[in-house]
Amino acid sequence: EAAAEDTSDDLDPDDLDLDDLDDDSGKEPSGLGAAAASVVAAGLGVVALTGSWTGKVAAERETLIGQIKTSNGGTAAQQISEIYGDAWHSTALVNGLFALLALLVGVFALVRPAFGAPSAHPQPGWVRAVATAGIVLGALGLLLSAAMYFDLIVALPTATAAQ
Repeated sequence: EAAAEDTSDDLDPDDLDLDDLDDDSGKEPSGLGAAAASVVAAGLGVVALTGSWTGKVAAERETLIGQIKTSNGGTAAQQISEIYGDAWHSTALVNGLFALLALLVGVFALVRPAFGAPSAHPQPGWVRAVATAGIVLGALGLLLSAAMYFDLIVALPTATAAQ
């Protein structure tokens, strides 16, 4: 009858090991951090390619600054550069930062299990695939952002073409 008693009130808090980061008991790491990082990398890569709210705000800010700078006049070339060019470059810069972050987080997700584990066990295939996708999307986003920033994809219109 003593074995049938409920001992749930006698749980020792030291028996509950919820912190895997400081676990020195020899247990294998769960890989949750690498899995989460791989998903974050892929998400950041998508944001780098599609744009973000932050990039839109930066572009609108540059547009406003350009309008203020050219409100008292200015040549058509100055207006194009100040109002549209700076906003275009701000968007490219913000997207490039997201792409770089995606690239770094993706590489971290792939390399992380090799650090600190005496016998680095491979990650599940989906974690490697998603981390690789994040790296590819980040690299593509970085390439496109650089091309956008340096006006290699579509150049700003010239003053003569705008008139």
